[in-house]
Amino acid sequence: MPKASSKSVTAAPKPQDEKITVNLGCVDLGQIDLLVQEGFYANRSDFIRTATRNQLAVHGDSVRQAAARKTLSLGVLHVTESELLALKAAGETLDIRVLGLATIDPSVTPDLALATISSLTVLGALHASAAVKAALRARIR
Repeated sequence: MPKASSKSVTAAPKPQDEKITVNLGCVDLGQIDLLVQEGFYANRSDFIRTATRNQLAVHGDSVRQAAARKTLSLGVLHVTESELLALKAAGETLDIRVLGLATIDPSVTPDLALATISSLTVLGALHASAAVKAALRARIR
């Protein structure tokens, strides 16, 4: 199946943060709380975000090399109904490979997604309707 060029996908507005759950031991949590009390961080989330960013900076070269090796687009990718309709009219399909956030516009139907998205690899978050996610389930890697 032909691949669509990267020009067929546009950037969306900045996404909201994703929520995750982290299990920490009592001693680690107590040390974080102490640093918050002492004013080093605004709250626990601020500490965890800072620690995460520091580790990502330490491993930044490795992340960039792995993303390039796996041909992943870094950042936010937003796919619209009009873009997919144009692909369908041209008889082309789209391989979506993202490290970050991939969004499929809510106006995209499951049938249109199936006709135009040949594969979907997302390291991060995928925002799409439940129906589109269900339709693409076998194509998500």
